[in-house]
Amino acid sequence: MRPLVIVPTYNERDNLPVVVAALLRIPHVAVLVVDDGSPDGTGDVADALVGESDGRVSVLHRTGPRGLGLSYVDGMQHALRTDATLICQMDADLSHDPADVPRLLEAGAHADLVIGSRYVPGGRIENWPKRRVMLSAFANWYIRTITGLSIEDSTSGFRCWRREALQRLPLHRIASNGYAFLVELAWEAASIGCRITEVPITFVERRRGASKLSGRVIVESVLVPWRLARRRRA
Repeated sequence: MRPLVIVPTYNERDNLPVVVAALLRIPHVAVLVVDDGSPDGTGDVADALVGESDGRVSVLHRTGPRGLGLSYVDGMQHALRTDATLICQMDADLSHDPADVPRLLEAGAHADLVIGSRYVPGGRIENWPKRRVMLSAFANWYIRTITGLSIEDSTSGFRCWRREALQRLPLHRIASNGYAFLVELAWEAASIGCRITEVPITFVERRRGASKLSGRVIVESVLVPWRLARRRRA
């Protein structure tokens, strides 16, 4: 097992060292930071972490158009050029607990895609207002209803992929660039018959920094399930 964790960043200079330090406490885990041109100097912080990691941390500095989906596609393509056998993805804002990574890796022995889920038994959310929890739960119900996906938490960005499954995905044609990217990627995995499982996690509201959620991201998240449903019928 050669696990690699992709951590996309934009203005996460305070959170990144905490996340990376926790990941490096997990034996054999390598970390790929994909910085999206952060104006707060996150990229410089990431470069400093490389020198302290004995080769276990690397950094991909993105240029050009920004976005979560673009960052992940570049990061995944980079990861596939390494010898990693399990490729994880997680947020840099401390909402995902690095201590849960071993459980995702363990589940990856029997699944092509493992999703750290807030909505399976044992999963929960901390420090979100009730309206935010209700909106997230509704969004996942909306996605399941329109696309036919059976995943309880399609919008979770805490995931682990088997290398072979990720290689089969058409990363070059993924069109979504906000959080809808996560839905589209899960849909693509299901459409090619990937074995998908969910393991419970505790999701914690970010402790530092600002949310990246925007009106444009919300609109995309509403429209993308319909686009995927049309592709399924075609």
